[in-house]
Amino acid sequence: MFATEDFKEGPKWDDEVRMYTTSSIAPVFITHQLVKESLLQKGSKVVLISSEAGSITLRTGVEGNYAHHASKAALNMVGKLLSYDLKDDGIIVSMVHPGFMRTEMTRGVGFDKYWDKFHGKLTDSAAAAM
Repeated sequence: MFATEDFKEGPKWDDEVRMYTTSSIAPVFITHQLVKESLLQKGSKVVLISSEAGSITLRTGVEGNYAHHASKAALNMVGKLLSYDLKDDGIIVSMVHPGFMRTEMTRGVGFDKYWDKFHGKLTDSAAAAM
């Protein structure tokens, strides 16, 4: 989920909540349910797909899009905390990011103008690399 926003226009409550829910709240509930139902056991791996958008260091010079970037930062923290909680159960939690993607999501928010400049990847090549 990626809804564009900027400070002048102002945030939209429902978009903000949806982005946080999708990126950083739902993974906790999904992982908890999988463990509770014994679908994740010793040797299992949980892979959370994050984004460099969640890096405070790499977000220099970027404006707006608060919930998208912050929800990805929150996902990174969620992954770190889940890794601590699941370590003794032998479950590995990893966060990965595929790089800048050429998808309908990035097209839908106007980022298709950056596909060539930032070497946007197609989903099949990004999946193979990960």
